[in-house]
Amino acid sequence: MNIALVAHDGRKQELIEWVKYNWETLSQHNLFATGTTGKLIIQALTESHLDMIGLGNYTDEYPERLRVAYSSKVTCLLSGPLGGDAQIGAMIAEGKIDCLIFFCDNLVIQGHQNDIQGLSRLASLYNVAFATNRTTADMIMTSPLFNNNNYHRIIPSVIESYRNRTL
Repeated sequence: MNIALVAHDGRKQELIEWVKYNWETLSQHNLFATGTTGKLIIQALTESHLDMIGLGNYTDEYPERLRVAYSSKVTCLLSGPLGGDAQIGAMIAEGKIDCLIFFCDNLVIQGHQNDIQGLSRLASLYNVAFATNRTTADMIMTSPLFNNNNYHRIIPSVIESYRNRTL
């Protein structure tokens, strides 16, 4: 499954904590994140791994190897305001994203609000599992359909109608 991870600045830490908590499951999938969010996720996973094995602020090459390992699991796209939201939207339209976890900060108007609205519209249009908060993300992750290889989302017929319409 291809999972997109996005978070506004005011919700990045919450998404990072959610990813760390769900890492065992998430690591079995292809992860795509907008630039800053992806870099912060990789950094947090590297640091928590070092803490788990008791290395703390170990400065040898081991942390770099961890960063490389986590970087291979998380594909970082452009930062949201620089086109990352649009990249994920395009991936949804191309059928390359199955699930979108987007922790939105609805208390702040974003400079790239149109991109955000477009991303939400595409996720809805293409019937992509879509969470805008931790509770919904948890429910998606714990659904029996989440890791069910026999489940395939249904693309609404309206999309095919638009593809085949004549002028």
